Amino acid sequence: MNQPVIKVEDLWKIYQLGEVQVEALRGVSFEIEEGEFVAVMGPSGSGKSTLLNILGCLDRPTRGRYFLDGQEVSQLNENQLAQIRNQKIGFVFQTFNLLPRLTALQNVELPLIYAGVPSQKRKEQAIKSLEAVGLEDRVHHYPNQLSGGQQQRVAIARALVNNPSIILADEPTGNLDTRSSEEIMYILQGLNREGKTIILVTHERDIASHTRRILHFRDGQLVDDEIVEQPLEAGEILKELREEKVVESL
Repeated sequence: MNQPVIKVEDLWKIYQLGEVQVEALRGVSFEIEEGEFVAVMGPSGSGKSTLLNILGCLDRPTRGRYFLDGQEVSQLNENQLAQIRNQKIGFVFQTFNLLPRLTALQNVELPLIYAGVPSQKRKEQAIKSLEAVGLEDRVHHYPNQLSGGQQQRVAIARALVNNPSIILADEPTGNLDTRSSEEIMYILQGLNREGKTIILVTHERDIASHTRRILHFRDGQLVDDEIVEQPLEAGEILKELREEKVVESL
């Protein structure tokens, strides 16, 4: 039997704010298999983003254990964590985090620069990544020349450029309209079908319903682990939205 790609055991994260201790995560345990598409839901302050930061090796748990591909990463040093982030994990954020003075191509190239990839190979990989999200005609555009949905697609291309096995997305549709949100979910569903393991934080039930499993958090605890029997298909919803637009224009 294959080992889970992600396994957390009795995970706690406690922040010290002055004299007050804040328990952001309280004894969380679960496993995620390779190739799963999982949503993490819960109200503000439930521990969703804290969990994602730990899974992405951006933060450490106060106690408990976290295994990634069978390796316990909770106690690794900063250089080891950085290596794991660069090799295995792609991040997508709600605010896109694009550098305004760089083109789409240059933004996507950034992780490859940090990895020491030669210039020509960087460009080739970045263009391929932008093609994968349907932006091959926008490679030389700056962020302010792109719509919100296009900026998020650049951010996804940047997350893909190192060919990670895991994609962590923190509210990737939070700043987008319905159509742009469905376009992002269409891309993520396609990547999942190609074998990528995807963990998506969202507060929107309709977005979570595009995934195959929903972890519900409240007050730092995992309170429900829900299997989605019939995930929404973004491709079908986009088709309906296009048909509605055609009808409206008649």
